This record gives sequence, C-alpha cells and structure tokens, in this order.
Amino acid sequence: MLKAKADQKKRGRFYAASERVWDRVSTFYSRTLQWVLKRQRATLVVAVATLAATILLYVIVPKGFFPVQDTGVIQGISEADESVSFSAMAVRQQALARVILKDPAVESLSSFIGVDGINTTLNSGRILINLKPLEERKISASEVMRRLQPELAKVDGITLYMQPIQDLTVEDRVSQTQYQYTLEDANADELNQWTTKLMARLQTLPELRDVATDQQTHGLQARLVIDRVTASRLGITPQAIDNALYDAFGQRQISTMFTQLNQYHVILETLPDFQRNPSKLNNIYVLSTSGTAVPLGAFTHFESGTAPLSINHQGQFPAVTISFNLAPGVALGEATKAIEREQKALDMPLSVQASFQGTAQAFIASLANEPLLILAAIVTVYLILGVLYESYIHPITILSTLPSAGAGAILALLISGTELGVVALIGIILLIGIVQKNAIMMIDFALDLERKEKKPPQEAIYQACLLRLRPILMTTFAAMFGGLPLALGNGVGSELRKPLGIAIVGGLIVSQVLTLYTTPVIYLYFGRLAARFSPSRAASVPEAALAPQTP
Repeated sequence: MLKAKADQKKRGRFYAASERVWDRVSTFYSRTLQWVLKRQRATLVVAVATLAATILLYVIVPKGFFPVQDTGVIQGISEADESVSFSAMAVRQQALARVILKDPAVESLSSFIGVDGINTTLNSGRILINLKPLEERKISASEVMRRLQPELAKVDGITLYMQPIQDLTVEDRVSQTQYQYTLEDANADELNQWTTKLMARLQTLPELRDVATDQQTHGLQARLVIDRVTASRLGITPQAIDNALYDAFGQRQISTMFTQLNQYHVILETLPDFQRNPSKLNNIYVLSTSGTAVPLGAFTHFESGTAPLSINHQGQFPAVTISFNLAPGVALGEATKAIEREQKALDMPLSVQASFQGTAQAFIASLANEPLLILAAIVTVYLILGVLYESYIHPITILSTLPSAGAGAILALLISGTELGVVALIGIILLIGIVQKNAIMMIDFALDLERKEKKPPQEAIYQACLLRLRPILMTTFAAMFGGLPLALGNGVGSELRKPLGIAIVGGLIVSQVLTLYTTPVIYLYFGRLAARFSPSRAASVPEAALAPQTP
C-alpha cells in the first residue's frame, strides 16, 4: 500500500490531468456506443453507404502515376527551324541561355547542340537548368518553368520545351516534354498526314500544354542530277564525281602528323565559303579520264526540295511521337482520356496505330491493375483471418473496416488536390493492415468473453469496445503522427512522399470515427446471421443473445 501511494505521488499533475481527459473520452464513447447499439439498422445503413461512397469516390478522384517532383533540375529540349545551320543554331541556343540565366531562381545551366546520341538532328539542342535551393527560390520547378516560358517565347527562331527531372521515371526515350503518344504506320506519307491533323486538335485541348512532335519533314534538300550522256562524252565516271564531292565535303583523312607528344589527323575539305551555298558546287572540278579538269556545272544541275531530317521507327514501322505536358491542376488520367477522345473523333484508318509510351503507357497499365491489386490484398487478408479465427464470418467483420479507410484516404486526396497515384495506392494498401487492428482488438476480446465467461454477444462486444478503446486510440494516433511529417513536409522531393502521408492520415481519421461504432454492430449482425444458418451454433447461443440488447 505504501508503494502504491508513492507511485501515485510520482505520477504528478500531468498524469492526473491526462486521466481526467481520458475518463471524459471513455464516458463519452460509452454513452454514444449505447446509443448506436440501440439503432443497429441505421448503423448498418451507414456502413453500406460508406462502401458505396468509397466506390463513388474511387471513380471520380483524379488519377495519376508518380507525382511530379521538384529535384532542382529542369531539362530543356530546344528546337529550331529544320533548315537551320550549326552556327545559326548556336546563336539562338545562346540567346535562350541568356534569358534563362536572368531568372532569379536559376543558379547555372549546361547547353548542348549538334548531333550526338540524344540529339538526332542539327536543329535540336539540350539545356540542363540547375535551380537554386528551394528555400532560396521559394517556388517550385514547375512554377519556374511557367515563369520562364513567356520570356523564352520572345526569342526568335527557336522554341524551348521544358520538363522537371524526376528521380523515378520509366521513360525509354528522350522527348521534348514529359509524356508521349505515338502513331505508327507502314505508309510514311499517310502517317505524316494524320499526325498533322491530330497535332492541330491536341494543341487546342485545355488539359495539355507544350504539345510537340518529333515529326520533321520540311528539311531543305538539294539533289545533284547528273547528265550521264554529257558526263560520258566528257570522260567523267560516277566514281570520279563521288570522289570529288567526298574530297570537298566528306572530311577525308589524307595524312597523320606525328610529334613527340601527340599525333594530328590531316583532313581534306573545301574552304568554308564553298560550304555555304549550293551554287558554289559549280566551282568544283572533276578529273576526267583524259586528265583534264571539268567543272561540275558542265554536266550536272541542282533540284531543290524538302525531305525529312530523320525518320523514326517503332519496331519495324515509321513512327511519330507526340509529347505533351499537363496543364496546371490536370491529372494524367484526364489528359489521356482527352487524347483518346480526339483520336477517335478523327476516325483514322486502321493502318495508323496509336498508343501511349513511357510514363503514360505505364499509367494506363497500372490503372487497369489497381482494382485487381486491391482485391488481391483483401482476399489474402481474408484467407489469413479465416485460418486464424476458423470462421467465415469474423474475417468479413474485420474487413468491414476497410471502406471507411478507403473513403477517408480518397476524400483527403480530393480535399488536398492530390492525385490517386502509385504512392497514394501504397498508402491505401498500408491502411488495410493498420485499420484492421481496431476490429481485431474488439473481436478477439469479445469472443474470449463469449467463450469463457458465457456472456451474451452484445454485452461482450460492448465491454470489449470499452476495454480496448485505449490501445486502439494509442496505435491509431501513433500511426497518424507518423504520417503527418510525410503529409506536411516541404523539402526537396517531398512531392513523392506527400500522397502517402495524406492517404494514411485521412484514412485513419475517418476510419477511427466510423469503425468504433460500426464494427460492434456488424459483429452482432453477422453473429445473428451465423446463428440463424447454423443450427448447432444457434442451440449453443442463448435465445436472449440473438436479439438486440441494451447494455
């Protein structure tokens, strides 16, 4: 007794105050639970309505894939006119760089032009923009992009398409903007025709921004047409013409100079003045078989026209990729539906095949598999609980807590303006395990009271709810406080973690409020249902226990 009194003195004022608060919470819950148990049919209606609301919210919630992160780096793909020269492209690329560096959120950049493994044509370039730390610039990378676009549009002769660099990506190709939609056709002319029509329609959609394409069919072309009769009369062979042109423009290596430290390749080419205008080709001379030099213009003429700079393929067929960004506040699911709607409205021939690529393709696949993934998780949990309780009924009672968690998670995503993507779905699957412990704590204790102390079901579940309220609230608040930093964080890359925290916190709040009242009612309902269809169980349960009771 002396030790107990000493412990009470050590507990202090905070313990006493917290116990007074807990007594009030417990008394309130006891009183409201009695009120609910007297209205079991209405409570069952609420449980069914919660299930219906969960399905409805799942249908209407905006769906996405991975949230767009702010990693502090923006990738820009520049594109100039298809007839631009290397020197002109360099001047325009430098003009873009000067505009970008004027923005107060930009720290540095790297610029690349010329044909390489990524830039497949001379009229395209890349710019990697490094932003200042988030605490200095105060705005996200997407907002920096939107602020830069009006100024970059003032640069003549070149367009810059931007997208933020992501930590998680499934892209397998480089495109001007973030998402891709590809058309392919065995007939290249037909493909170009329908791509132009679809581009015109997509550029008018309010869900899309920065619609671009890798279709480049208007490059300048000069064809050298040989008058073979005249060339033969002058003693000029096709091989001689080929050698002369390759010597002038092919950068033929003719020698190597060796020094003590290095070696240098000697390249044969014409003066730069001969490379600027096709008419200068008339001043190129070809040796005939007799050894005389004959001007190229004596037996050739030029034909100007257009030709594609590159022809991309997907598989074995020519393909054109249309890329796009999302408008602010638009989910990827809304954009894909809008694109498919416009594609169907065009009534393209069957030879033109259209499909999403990269992230958009992965999103379409995940969207089809999400319901199956959730169903598989529920079935797995049901089987485990069925083995644990040796019952077909009690696992359903425990699983009845899931609709409220799903409704809360999706409702929190809607209120916060967050898409239902892969990360949010992970949060919902985590909720399946977290939320079920409420019902497990109640049902375990209630079954123990029924079997060992022979108490009626309603009295057993009532006492179980009151006795297990404290651990239920403790575990719920522990999980909720663990999710709050994820939901409220604003650091670099926090966009990837926020949906997880929002789904967990929202699901726990709603499920905690509902399951404390719906789970006892559902337990009693399924108990009466099992007793009705199981004669042996009905005989072992007192008749008074089958009817609703008042604690």
